[in-house]
Amino acid sequence: MIVGVVGRGEGEKKFSARGSVMFFKALAQQNGGDFSLMERTLPPSGRRPPAHRHTNCSEAYFVLDGQVSVVVEGEELIVGPEGFVLIPRGTAHTFGNAGESEARLLVIHAPAMDAYFAGLHELWNRNEPPTPDQERALMGRFGMEPV
Repeated sequence: MIVGVVGRGEGEKKFSARGSVMFFKALAQQNGGDFSLMERTLPPSGRRPPAHRHTNCSEAYFVLDGQVSVVVEGEELIVGPEGFVLIPRGTAHTFGNAGESEARLLVIHAPAMDAYFAGLHELWNRNEPPTPDQERALMGRFGMEPV
């Protein structure tokens, strides 16, 4: 399969949740579920995902613009442009924008997690924001454990 170039702010799928916009550059269906890759924007003072660990995948961040706060096993790391953080499977983490302007990063999940973000998009684009229990239930269906 030959895949074309996917530019900044473009993706095979576009999702949004918690004020964040996610452009998926690579989806599970394109690579047998090996990985997914998204370009994600984080608004200043945006809501963070609940702290969690993945039981079934590793996650990695590569910051393109801005400052991103990544909390790994309770330790906060401030990551700027061209900084990289690997979150191995089973490691507690959360992340958010640490600056006063929009942050942009690439997020890789291996194996792929784009189906989770499709569900998250559905939850956050209803008339009312989801309850914490609804969000935790979705996370649980995709091997994510709250910490």
